[in-house]
Amino acid sequence: MASTMTQPEFWILTALAAGRRHGYEIMRETERASGGSVSLRVTTLYATLERLERDGLIHVDGEEVVNGRARRYYRLTEIGGAGLEAEVHRLEQAVAVARVRLALPVIPALGPGAASALRGAAA
Repeated sequence: MASTMTQPEFWILTALAAGRRHGYEIMRETERASGGSVSLRVTTLYATLERLERDGLIHVDGEEVVNGRARRYYRLTEIGGAGLEAEVHRLEQAVAVARVRLALPVIPALGPGAASALRGAAA
């Protein structure tokens, strides 16, 4: 898995951290948990699930037929939980750095030629 996750990967793993879910539940949960910022299309969902399964982060945890429609359930693996935890840690570090930078006083940028003007004034 890449060092950083895509938003769909992150939110799918987050949805599965709460337990076993089928595809439609994952779609609803990712949209709800992300405050609507991630709204997965079916093609994106299943392509991402396939990739996460191939990478060992999730696994298929059964299938059933409900009202004539097949449901496949997915569950987070131990590796997937560790990967999600690592991504959460990475995001927390990034937020901490941004908060520190936002708290610093703003220093105006010097325009072109300003450095040589300052050097001339100091001479």
